[in-house]
Amino acid sequence: MLKKEIIEKYNVPSPRYTSYPTILDWNHLSMEPKVFQNEFIRTEKGKNHSTSVYIHIPFCESLCTFCGCHKHITKNHTVEQPYIDALIKEWELYEKLNGGPIEVSELYLGGGTPTFFQANELKRLVVRITKHRASNIHFSVEGHPNHTTEEQMQVLYDLGFRRISFGVQDYSPVVQKAINRIQTFEQVKSVTETARKIGYTSISHDLVFGLPMQHIDDMEDSIEKTIKLKPDTISLYSYAHVPWVKGTGQRGFSKEDLPTSDEKRALYEYAKRALISAGYLEIGMDHFGLPTEALTQAMQSGKMNRTFMGYTTSATQRTIGLGASAISEYDFGYAQNVKSIKEYHKRINNNQLPVFKGHIHTYLDKSLKKHILSLMCNFETKYCPNSYIEQNLNNFAPAFEEFEKDGILEWKNGHLKITKDGQPFVRNVCMTFDPYALQKAEKPRFSKSV
Repeated sequence: MLKKEIIEKYNVPSPRYTSYPTILDWNHLSMEPKVFQNEFIRTEKGKNHSTSVYIHIPFCESLCTFCGCHKHITKNHTVEQPYIDALIKEWELYEKLNGGPIEVSELYLGGGTPTFFQANELKRLVVRITKHRASNIHFSVEGHPNHTTEEQMQVLYDLGFRRISFGVQDYSPVVQKAINRIQTFEQVKSVTETARKIGYTSISHDLVFGLPMQHIDDMEDSIEKTIKLKPDTISLYSYAHVPWVKGTGQRGFSKEDLPTSDEKRALYEYAKRALISAGYLEIGMDHFGLPTEALTQAMQSGKMNRTFMGYTTSATQRTIGLGASAISEYDFGYAQNVKSIKEYHKRINNNQLPVFKGHIHTYLDKSLKKHILSLMCNFETKYCPNSYIEQNLNNFAPAFEEFEKDGILEWKNGHLKITKDGQPFVRNVCMTFDPYALQKAEKPRFSKSV
């Protein structure tokens, strides 16, 4: 285990690297739809690219104050039908731009709260998007334990969904009150067992450490209850305190309400030890899985991938994002839809793709993206002679040597490998050769590593 002073040394703001470059460093902070369309036509039209589809359902009935996602709080369910109509129309715009039907290999319903929608509306959407589908399509959905019914899960299962993720966060009533996320163990147990009874083969629970009012006994209780339910995978996320980000409810509590860096680290270390003792294996960063889980096996075989949707077993050539604030990923770069639901509907009704910002990769971006993806998935990467890293080795070597001295990195003959103890600081290593992250910023940009 790393010493306390080493942990404090590397507990600095750092990107989570669900993309490279990160969204804060995109080179088209304002992207005209025409620019995006030209790139799509140049690189995507008529090509038989394998395709993932991410659909963002932004609606939630209440605000979880820890959440940094784009969402719209409402109890008005009349929004369902027009939003589904807009998603379908957006998909049709993509098929037109593609020059024909798009075969879908992976579909992910995220949010917000996808299970905000009635079962029949979810079915109408999925049936249309997957009209042309690969034989081995991967379906995933996020569910709120309080707002996920047996009917919804059964309908989605019948459509081909086999993976479902429930946001648990923490079972402490005090913590739940602080983050405005009230759900009992009995409710989580009920939806988990119902999903298992229906036939879902991959059930995931999301937990968060470092939440306001959270103490070690809260983590012990949450982990004990999680192990009782034995989900196939567990996401153990570090709470990201970013109150400067618009739309979060994090201004409702102060830093004094949060665990100290030492306390937060202790929460993580306890959870990690307990989960490994219960038979779970570490998967990349922040994730644990049973040995039988597909994601665990993908990691062990070096076939795991990381996208805006997190770790995945899929390695499709592009991700098309549908819905307000959704992000798309292509070989040429990234694009994000407008965040306002009103503006999203307006653009769709005018037969315009709702893209408003994006990034077109440089040659260097593509090269560094491969290294960062390899580090985030496999905790190692290799660089070739005359590569960017080797050409700038005089600049990088002092940092690599410092990591090596501190027990975080092994560095030899063009091979960078993160140590077991150093894995929680993989983001710090990635930052070393990320020219965007090394720029000095006037305002906070990222949450801390720990």
